[in-house]
Amino acid sequence: MVMGMPVNRLAVPMLVLLILAMMVLPLPTLMLDVLLTLNIALAMIVLLVSLNARRPLDFSVFPTVLLLTTLLRLSLNVASTRIILMHGQTGPDAAGKVIESFGSFLVGGNIAVGFVVFLILVIINFVVITKGAGRIAEVAARFTLDSMPGKQLAVDADLNAGFINDVEARTRRNEISREADFYGAMDGASKFVRGDAIAGMIILVVNLVGGVAIGLLQHKLGIGEAIGRYALLTVGDGLVTQIPALIISTAAGIVVSRASSEQDLSREFSTQIFGQPHTLYVAAAVLGVLGLIPGTPHLAFLTIASVLGGLALWLSRRQRAQLEAEPLGLIEEVATPVDVTWDDIPPVDVLALEVGYRLISLVDRNQGGEALTRITEARRRFATDMGLVVPLIRVRDNLDLKPNSYRITLKGVDVAHGEMPSGQVLALDMGDVLGRIDGAPGMDPLSGLGGVWIETGREEEAELRGFVVLTAAELIARQVEMVFRQHAPELLGRVEVQQLLNTLTRSHPGLVEDVTPRHLPLTSVQAVLQQLIAENVSIRDSRTLFETLAARAPNNQLIDDLVETVRAALGRSIVDRLFEGSNALHVIGLAAATETRLMNEMGDEGEALLSPATLDALNDAAERAIAEQENAGYPPVLLTSPSLRAILSRLLRRNLPRMAVIAYAEVPADKVVQVSTELDMGGNA
Repeated sequence: MVMGMPVNRLAVPMLVLLILAMMVLPLPTLMLDVLLTLNIALAMIVLLVSLNARRPLDFSVFPTVLLLTTLLRLSLNVASTRIILMHGQTGPDAAGKVIESFGSFLVGGNIAVGFVVFLILVIINFVVITKGAGRIAEVAARFTLDSMPGKQLAVDADLNAGFINDVEARTRRNEISREADFYGAMDGASKFVRGDAIAGMIILVVNLVGGVAIGLLQHKLGIGEAIGRYALLTVGDGLVTQIPALIISTAAGIVVSRASSEQDLSREFSTQIFGQPHTLYVAAAVLGVLGLIPGTPHLAFLTIASVLGGLALWLSRRQRAQLEAEPLGLIEEVATPVDVTWDDIPPVDVLALEVGYRLISLVDRNQGGEALTRITEARRRFATDMGLVVPLIRVRDNLDLKPNSYRITLKGVDVAHGEMPSGQVLALDMGDVLGRIDGAPGMDPLSGLGGVWIETGREEEAELRGFVVLTAAELIARQVEMVFRQHAPELLGRVEVQQLLNTLTRSHPGLVEDVTPRHLPLTSVQAVLQQLIAENVSIRDSRTLFETLAARAPNNQLIDDLVETVRAALGRSIVDRLFEGSNALHVIGLAAATETRLMNEMGDEGEALLSPATLDALNDAAERAIAEQENAGYPPVLLTSPSLRAILSRLLRRNLPRMAVIAYAEVPADKVVQVSTELDMGGNA
């Protein structure tokens, strides 16, 4: 530890600072030898890691490694150039033993050969490996970015279908993002190696020209002697840095061209290339024939042919032995029946979608699963709108259904079903279409609007006439959305409430504890939230909701009273949703005679004492008021006193779900209320 910081966190910053320092500070020849050797060793390590990586992301730090190794080679070039130009006149070991060995031993002291080898290495590195690896990284980055939305939707579809959990979905999304970042970084990092090759050629020229000039002018050497000394050091310096550069470039090419696999490259190479004996037999036969032709190198051809033939024979015997050694499958014994236990009872899914076999492609993640994607989008919209995360919808095929049929179950009970005409889509009439279109009548399950079924291929014709075209996948998703919007209170169970409380606890510590369990049990909190959801009130503003409960619950734990108090606190949100942000609220008012009649009949017992005649009259009057209000272009919202709001909402919700009932206390002070329609039971006594 250094000042409370782990040493491994300081390693990379210290390495970068040392690399930069080498460009400025002079190095002794012994240190230069050590660093040049370390550079070669580091290149070999990087190459071996790239060979053993099973997928590119296993070496995700490679772009940064590529930058650091390039920077290290350039700093070593600068350090060696300084030593060559300052002490090159002293002899071939002026820049250390490593540069001397590369200049003398590897090319036999022949300067011309050294220059040619250096240029060939630069061409191989620059033109072949680096250019190819850069192109692969560029294409891979483009394809990865293009496929990223589809991969994200596939993860959402798997999560929606229940194939994976939230943790695995988060991991897969993170991996998709890392993959895109990796190939994008590799696309740019490949330019480092290309620039390094160009810099190597420039440094070669600088060392040669500068060294010869210094030898002639400062040290009074002859032209031949100056060229001999400085050229040998220059070639050695170029080779000792270009060979690691070539190794690193090879590693980059291997990484970007590597496909994800469960095996390392060596195992895949041996399995896929040398794993089929018949290919080796053919190769051995061809080489054997070539070896028998007069004038060819018989020894080389026949030797390799013999080796390949022997390898093929060994592989054939090995594969045959493995097949013979495989044990036969055991005959299954008839299991003895066991008693039924609680574990044998399959759990009931909260929401489930079952489809016939012709609709499987719409919910199969391997075939696109367009319906799953649409359902996920609907769940996200509903969560954003109402503040409630719908439980995962279990999707399965059901051979008992008709091929084009589907059904949606809520806690094991069929709540919606339908059938999709084969090869047809629904053209939805939004009310402003131009002309009619032939087809069987149909209906949008979510909005209730009518339409016609048309053949696939006539979508453009329908859209030109103003119809909105819905595919089978969209219709199934809208049917599912209709189900969880209609049955939202039933989807808000204790598990979902607890998840909401956990989320609120993380963002507002202490607020939840002031409500539950201090003053209200969890069941009471669940009941309040369910009533709000049932009346289409969003619980997304959970902070205001629980602050209101925390203030009210110590004095009153009645669910109905708590709901009305919370509604008043959320009044601005409720009114804004109903009137879409308008300042003028055109509402349905309750006639004074009607209000008096309702209050007198109910007394202290509430709506339980209302007579059937009064209920029928109330429903009839509400239907007339809704029709009049909608004809005037206003939303069907009934404004009443707080004492009647909850009762009227319960009475009208079953038969007239379109009508919203709000109380005076829910209307913000800056809104202007105008009674445009009156709900009057009149003579319907």
